[in-house]
Amino acid sequence: MSVTAPRGFRAAGVAAGIKPGRPDLALIVADAPCAAAAVFTTNRAQAAPILVSKEHVAGGRARAVVVNAGCANAGTGALGLADARAMGRATAEGLGCAVGEVVVASTGVIGVRLPMDKVRTGIAHAVRELSADGGPVAARAILTTDTHPKEIVALIAGGGGAKVGAMAKGAGMIAPNMATMLAFFTTDAEVPAALLREALVHAVGDSLNRITVDGDTSTNDMAVVLASGASGFRVDGPGPAFDAFRDALTEASRALARMIVGDGEGATRVAEVRIEGARNAAEADRIARTVAESPLVKTALHGGDPNWGRVLAAVGRSGVDVDITRVDVLIGDVWVCAGGAAADYDEDVAHQAMLEDPVRLTVRLGSGPATGWMWTCDFSRGYVDVNAHYRS
Repeated sequence: MSVTAPRGFRAAGVAAGIKPGRPDLALIVADAPCAAAAVFTTNRAQAAPILVSKEHVAGGRARAVVVNAGCANAGTGALGLADARAMGRATAEGLGCAVGEVVVASTGVIGVRLPMDKVRTGIAHAVRELSADGGPVAARAILTTDTHPKEIVALIAGGGGAKVGAMAKGAGMIAPNMATMLAFFTTDAEVPAALLREALVHAVGDSLNRITVDGDTSTNDMAVVLASGASGFRVDGPGPAFDAFRDALTEASRALARMIVGDGEGATRVAEVRIEGARNAAEADRIARTVAESPLVKTALHGGDPNWGRVLAAVGRSGVDVDITRVDVLIGDVWVCAGGAAADYDEDVAHQAMLEDPVRLTVRLGSGPATGWMWTCDFSRGYVDVNAHYRS
């Protein structure tokens, strides 16, 4: 039941006609206003719903999330901002709550205005359809080029049955600098807004911020969490209860992240890029992202080609001061590069390692104690086909 698995939440997904022929508007509603936290894209070209939702979540309280697919409401100027506000207002009127308690999210084509008549009608329909079993249809209603919904439920250890529920969408324009595309979390734990944000930032940093499909950070990225407190499990401050909640939120977020990268547009293969022996975590992460986003590495993944030279080249251009003569590269368990030069390895065995799920690309720098990692996927003809005709 994803976002409606935790107590105190209902959801709905309806066809509003924004993206003809399928559900395209979702609503997640708490039974009462509750603690909320969110993180948003760092792209400077921010969509109207990002600007509105930043205002609404600033106070740490929310009641509902309204999401449409098919139109990003990005690059739409003052009119788009007015549309995002109207979308929040229509939701608030339908639920009888304050406008500031509504988080607004959109995904789809950039530079096109929302068809507000359809949006308003869809919101009214979604309010009528709200159900404690509505999580799965809501998860389907937020998809764009995704091939399947992305949902997960995680139990909070020692929480007496308290849960974290989550749903997300994302397949293209994935290169997070806060979160990836749209991700929504609910929990029936009682968590103050400040701790909720701390847990969300941690969870996103260890999951959604570590995936890439194509190197493009979206205009609309956001991750939002609502805490109803309906289970009676309470998090008052730092300690075991907070750790258990944060771990469950991270577990859910990592599961969504793995689903997103596995469903990358045209993707046929997933890889884990792991950096070991860096001077510090920031340098490890920078190298991991450079390797993971390299088009040459990603096309080698698609072909199952153990072309370790592309990995080494990406390490060298990452901007990190690396002694290439100390760099080793492994594909799976196969040592293909030692000290920046070819190792003695069997090409057929290395090729088989490129067919694992996930493919494991390990880079050992020999410079220090820090590690970093990223999940990525291959570039295929399918990715080009999807994006060459995205608006048509």
